[in-house]
Amino acid sequence: MSASAVRHPGEFRWEVRLLVVVTFTLTVFGVVNLYNAVSIRDAGFMIAVKQLAIGLAGGIAMLLLSRMDYRQLRPLAWPALVITLGLLLIPALPESLTGSIAGSRNGARRWIDLGVLDIQPGEIAKFVIVLWCAALAAKKGEAIRGFKRGVVPFLLVIGLVDLLIMRQPNLSMAAIVAVLGATVLFTAGAKIGHFLLLGMAAGVLGLQMILLSGYRRARLETYLGGGTEDGARQITESVIAIGSGGLLGQGLGEGKAKLAHLPYAYSDFIFASIGEEWGFIGVVLVVVLFGLFGWIGYRIAKTAPDPFGQFLAAGLTTAVVITAVLHMAVTLNLLPTTGLTLPFMSAGGSSLAMNLAAVGVLASVGRMRGRPPSRE
Repeated sequence: MSASAVRHPGEFRWEVRLLVVVTFTLTVFGVVNLYNAVSIRDAGFMIAVKQLAIGLAGGIAMLLLSRMDYRQLRPLAWPALVITLGLLLIPALPESLTGSIAGSRNGARRWIDLGVLDIQPGEIAKFVIVLWCAALAAKKGEAIRGFKRGVVPFLLVIGLVDLLIMRQPNLSMAAIVAVLGATVLFTAGAKIGHFLLLGMAAGVLGLQMILLSGYRRARLETYLGGGTEDGARQITESVIAIGSGGLLGQGLGEGKAKLAHLPYAYSDFIFASIGEEWGFIGVVLVVVLFGLFGWIGYRIAKTAPDPFGQFLAAGLTTAVVITAVLHMAVTLNLLPTTGLTLPFMSAGGSSLAMNLAAVGVLASVGRMRGRPPSRE
């Protein structure tokens, strides 16, 4: 029995409440900045309204998930994985077969168009791979330390998911999915030596995929200072936007980067837009909020009432935190451009909905602490 099982549930309520407050603040702040970033676009108002509607629906889902017992999700791990693989397969099939609902956008096929709603299967895959890995790791127990029986089953499934994601192509999303699986394995007690071996293999494979892909190689060359002028423009405008914000920013709605200088100021580069309009204060606020989110999430994981809850909370927290860190690093030119959204803040219904769902499950794990652990 974990230490949390002998403590009163009321001792943990402040963490769950603070988690919800942080999430609410990030989401509202995100909608405000999103509206400012898209206000000059023809369909800007509708983009903001859609984001707000998904945020409200996601908030309701977050509340419902927080009130249920997260352990009820465990039997759903395999069905959720099968459904996710099916969704990932749709854009991976030839465009002549599925192009009507999964056509190419900006050279990639990452979305499924359902008319009033676009689904990005990669965002769903992040949530589901954590759920599936947590369920299997909890079932395996100490067997997770073995390579053949412990690690290989995870590699096969994560590899299949990543293969479908890379077909879109979306290397950064595939990398995050791999990291999330590794997070669950590490939390479950897998051997460090296995991580080092797999990490080196993944690094070699990732570098090969970058060098063999024209647009990925161009992004790397731009990051290293040898790219084309067009390739460097986006990241240059991002750094200029952040730098022009100064201490207090240009003022809400007064940013210039969104005026065609910075493409995707409402999604892939929304952090740069925040830096321009809110300045250093706004940047620090966002960093602190995500730092708080990570601190609370990992505290919940550490004190979870059972292994499944521990693995689930650690993976979901990492899913939000690592995506935020990568997004901010790209806008500051610390990493090559990847096209990742900023959780809760960037335009993207699938991202917002799945992140809010993740918070609901995290809150459920937090709420169940101090109660008797489930029987394995």
